Amino acid sequence: MSCIAADCGHNWLGCWLCATDGEAGTTVAERSTAAVDVADNSGKKPLTAHADKATADGADRSHETAEQPVPDTDGERSGAEPAITRPELHSGHKLARRYRLEECITRLDGFSSWRAVDEKLRRAVGVHILPADHPRTRSVLAAARSAALLGDPRFVQVLDAVEENDLVYVVHEWLPDAVELTTLLALGPMEPHDAYQLVDQLSQAMAAAHREGLSHLRLTPGAVLRTSTGQYRIRGLAVNAALRGITAERPQRTDTEAIGALLYAALTQRWPYENDAHGLSGLPKGIGLLPPDQVKAGVHRGLSELAMRALVNDGATASRQEPPCTTPDELMKAVAAMPRIRPPEPTFAPPHEYPRPGYGRTALHPGHAATQSVPIPPAPLESRAGRVLKWTVSALLIAALGLGSWQIADKMLGRDNTRGSEQEAPPPDGDKKNDGPKTSARTGDPVAISTVHDFDPFGGDPTENSRNIGRSHDGDPGTAWQTDWYASRDFGRLKSGLGVIVDLGSVQQIGSVKVSFLGHTAADLRVAPESSAVRPTALSGFTQVAEGSGTEVSLTPDKPARSRYVLVWLTELPQDFDGTFRGKISEIKVTG
Repeated sequence: MSCIAADCGHNWLGCWLCATDGEAGTTVAERSTAAVDVADNSGKKPLTAHADKATADGADRSHETAEQPVPDTDGERSGAEPAITRPELHSGHKLARRYRLEECITRLDGFSSWRAVDEKLRRAVGVHILPADHPRTRSVLAAARSAALLGDPRFVQVLDAVEENDLVYVVHEWLPDAVELTTLLALGPMEPHDAYQLVDQLSQAMAAAHREGLSHLRLTPGAVLRTSTGQYRIRGLAVNAALRGITAERPQRTDTEAIGALLYAALTQRWPYENDAHGLSGLPKGIGLLPPDQVKAGVHRGLSELAMRALVNDGATASRQEPPCTTPDELMKAVAAMPRIRPPEPTFAPPHEYPRPGYGRTALHPGHAATQSVPIPPAPLESRAGRVLKWTVSALLIAALGLGSWQIADKMLGRDNTRGSEQEAPPPDGDKKNDGPKTSARTGDPVAISTVHDFDPFGGDPTENSRNIGRSHDGDPGTAWQTDWYASRDFGRLKSGLGVIVDLGSVQQIGSVKVSFLGHTAADLRVAPESSAVRPTALSGFTQVAEGSGTEVSLTPDKPARSRYVLVWLTELPQDFDGTFRGKISEIKVTG
């Protein structure tokens, strides 16, 4: 498949330039242990602040070829910068005796991007290469180091960043099975569920990045990849902006508007500015920014409002009921507050209609336009002697069955009468044994859940992930609360476990707790003492009464317990689709 740009001859996977983010696709994330050589920035040349015009007005006018050096027309290159002498590199050249260059993806503004092979780990990687005297070298190295330290699997990982032999190169993942959002948008508007997943995952990822002080500043359709599992990955975090010398006074607002533009494009297949960009048509000139549901019929109203809150966040939404979203964290919370959008129901083809049996059947012959009916001969008539024999055998069988049933019933009644006569009279009331209180037996009746709290006594914060905790008991098995991600099944060896505390509102009898997990999970059931008036804050405040593992786990104590606070304590996590490990609880039910 060729690139969607009319003047570009690259394929869609390799065209870094048309992706507008400077990074090719990659493989499974693996953090490199190679040291990142970053020099002191105190003596570097000051960078000129540039506005990202492609993000600000939707114009993307850079479609240069990969063979000839051409100026960057995005407004990111300063005329005061000297011309850069590019090092002579060719296919087959090795960096650090490890990374073999395979194909030059693009050359632009003094740096080049390559598809390469890591011969040590035998995998494909992407490489950005700059001369050591490039005015942006130090900022690129600093951005690569910061992005590598983040280690979030939602981003395409930086694997190495080194200055060597008058060259600086940044190595990153290559995802051969991923598809750019540019390609997906070229196919048409997304279904509401897919657009919801897009804005949900992007807002969560960028909120996590900004909490660590990292921004993207060039979040375009070419910077977003969707893997075969439906996970969205963001490439070029911090590095793309550093390569082009882009800065922003309000980086969180810039990234939030970019996510809003991507959601707008996903809903309408239109770029939310007047100029065409990224293979999408812009809005009609002179009418301003229209809501998505006014641009295209059938757009989900909630997602349309969300896109406008992210895009028009300068006070123009004052007439609307909801405030604008100016940071990825605010956008993430707005997505979480929306009703969950379910995927469309699968459609099945109607069953094939077979001809009903009739007097004749149609015989088709090659070359004959008409059909002819072939009569079916009637079944032979049953003889009179056969009918008499059949009725006689049936009558004998019915008589035998009736006789046998009568004899069996007679014996059973006689035995019961004999046994009843031998039974002793019941003892007087004073001799009855004390079986204990009736509450000691399990009733099996459902116990109402008051609230649920996530619980991590081993972290700095006693909570794990309070977002969407209500999904663990909302009665919908299609929704789930999930933990943070970990590097291994045993919580990355950081802790012995974590869980959720179920508050029943008052002391209740607990006969069983049924937990539905997404993925095979091991868990314990622990209860607080009946006398506990407040929710315990330490694991020692609970006593283990049951354990189990699986996806549908019934945790039943050896004997019924009484408590107000019940802890579902996760001890082993399942592997998620992105290779990390996290626990997911879709439903908790307590019975007495």
